[in-house]
Amino acid sequence: MTRRESLKIFLAAGIWSALKGRVNAAQPSSMKDIENLQKNWKALLAEGTKLPSPSEPLKLSKEEWRQRLNPTQFNILREEGTEPPGTSPLNNEKRPGIFVCIGCNLALFTSDMKYESGTGWPSFFTTIPGVFANKTDYKLILPRSEYHCIRCGGHHGHVFDDGPPPTGKRWWNNGIALRFIPRDGGKS
Repeated sequence: MTRRESLKIFLAAGIWSALKGRVNAAQPSSMKDIENLQKNWKALLAEGTKLPSPSEPLKLSKEEWRQRLNPTQFNILREEGTEPPGTSPLNNEKRPGIFVCIGCNLALFTSDMKYESGTGWPSFFTTIPGVFANKTDYKLILPRSEYHCIRCGGHHGHVFDDGPPPTGKRWWNNGIALRFIPRDGGKS
């Protein structure tokens, strides 16, 4: 097999994997379905779990953040770093539940909002409303929309316009910036 043939097979496998994830997931077909997901997100919350409100800001000093987070989490949430693709165990998380900010426990996404984008990072087609603030990022020269937790200001990732219908959005998130809480209350 030539190098060119190998590259074609590798590329085709990658495209198939990305498309398969998008097709196999039971995704909402209308914006009304998206609104229902956003409105009813607490149905996936484990019984007895208490989470903060977006209106309860968490402001800590740089040193307090260093004590609260491990060095990798600090780099991503406080210094706008990026984890390598394919390294997050949350890529394979399929259980029903809620994804919260690792910095402040604010609920950000549900498992019903997650899809396989083929990018190597946990990806979502929508969010729980009112949990992120966006800003334009020019680090790669071309502008990108970066998003941060509204409660603690932690950097989570970028949002792109190449997601599945009906939103067309891909919220790719650094997995290290998230903690998963399964609905059944099992181990994260």
